Amino acid sequence: MIQRPIALLIDFDGVLRRHDPAIAAAIETRHGLEPGAILAAGLEWDRQLPAITGQIKREEWLESIAEHLGIDEAVVLEWDTDRGEIVPEVLRFVKDVRAAGMKVGLATNAMDDLADVLALHGITTQFDAVANSSEIGVHKPAPGYFRAACALIGAHPKQCLFIDDSDRNIRAARAAGLSAYRYTPGDDLGYARKALGI
Repeated sequence: MIQRPIALLIDFDGVLRRHDPAIAAAIETRHGLEPGAILAAGLEWDRQLPAITGQIKREEWLESIAEHLGIDEAVVLEWDTDRGEIVPEVLRFVKDVRAAGMKVGLATNAMDDLADVLALHGITTQFDAVANSSEIGVHKPAPGYFRAACALIGAHPKQCLFIDDSDRNIRAARAAGLSAYRYTPGDDLGYARKALGI
């Protein structure tokens, strides 16, 4: 018999928060860069990994992007001012899960400024735990990340539903024993609600 999850772990970027790519593209174009160039440089693994595992601070990550692209750091800092927006229907889902008496954890590969970002969006108090890879020292999709996230929320992996927008992370979460659901933009989360019994 399949056990119904009693706790939720939800991803931040791509699920709870979204960015309008046109904002970044306008900044990049204004400075003579190809749209997406700054993000692509930032996501290069040898640059991103130290930042999301707490080996370097966000400021150092931004500096490394500017250096890699051979541009003034002020351009990257301007690009970084866009902190995105919270997806209202996903935030409503988070609130409904908590109102139903279940714990909710934010499970994200993030940098050392995550607490400030959550405060900026006014959502600091919406979670019972925050599993930030830069604090844990290990990132999704590593099994150790999921063990740590479940421990922070106080639930066994088999008791957790994990929601993410990445197939790789979904597969890894399932391999670690969690139930997992892939979110796509515009999803009403009806399936996830049913899985949690709300």
